[in-house]
Amino acid sequence: MKKLSLIVPCYNEQEATPIFYEALCRELANLPVEAEIIFVDDGSRDGTLAAMRALRQRDERVHFISFSRNFGKEAAMYAGLEAATGDYVAIMDVDLQDPPSLLPRMLDGIEKEGYDCVATRRVTRKGEPRLRSFFARSFYRLINKISKTEIVDGARDFRLMTRQMVDSILSMKEVSRFSKGIFSWVGYRTHWLEYENIERVAGETKWNFWKLLLYSIDGIIGFSTAPLAIASVMGLAFCLLAFLLILYFFIKTLIWGDPVAGFPATICIMLLLGGLQLFSVGILGQYLSKTYLETKRRPIYIAKEKE
Repeated sequence: MKKLSLIVPCYNEQEATPIFYEALCRELANLPVEAEIIFVDDGSRDGTLAAMRALRQRDERVHFISFSRNFGKEAAMYAGLEAATGDYVAIMDVDLQDPPSLLPRMLDGIEKEGYDCVATRRVTRKGEPRLRSFFARSFYRLINKISKTEIVDGARDFRLMTRQMVDSILSMKEVSRFSKGIFSWVGYRTHWLEYENIERVAGETKWNFWKLLLYSIDGIIGFSTAPLAIASVMGLAFCLLAFLLILYFFIKTLIWGDPVAGFPATICIMLLLGGLQLFSVGILGQYLSKTYLETKRRPIYIAKEKE
């Protein structure tokens, strides 16, 4: 019998954890696989770890990893992938926005249809703030235009993968991780399951607008060098513009004499050029900072407790 590992990252999810466990067990009872459930406590400050310990005492299939502090969901997913021992590995959110009822179809996609990965994507964003939905869709359009790595709009981390694909993901040791890009970059045949957005069963989302913005920047920097090219093109364009303006004022002075200085225009041009320079330096700084962090070779996470 094949073994299925289920990785469940958690951060301050004491209410959702037991509800998720009960819903998952109902689905696992009908699956022709041996299962292990790996909860990853990402430095929670509530009773999430206690809930995991209680589930571990009830069910020997349950395992947990507790971080020494909050390292982020990306680190939690990587820790779960490292700990997983199954022939198939799935990543799920504990808030039940990733419905366990899709697991049978995902398993069929791998075992019967020959896919290496069955992933999920939301086709609606019902219940999500309109501004957040707008920026999310804009991000997917942008990154797919400037990156060679395709990232599907509405893609979730909820997916079922073969052991070979998981091993390929684990071979990528980068600290600044953007898993949606990594899943796509490693390749393998992927089938997409579409479903409508589902409200979380308990608790509150940990992803505010600022965190999502920083996460999107990580994705762009991690899978595209287009911003560097844009900065270079802007520099070249303004050098050409400056040359043309010099030539224009030189000819104008020869024909009509010394022109009257335009102080407001000069200030506006200085501010524009200064802003563009700082913007370009900021782009370079983002890439440099990521390179700096990677060269430190710090661990992706630190586990305080495992069971």
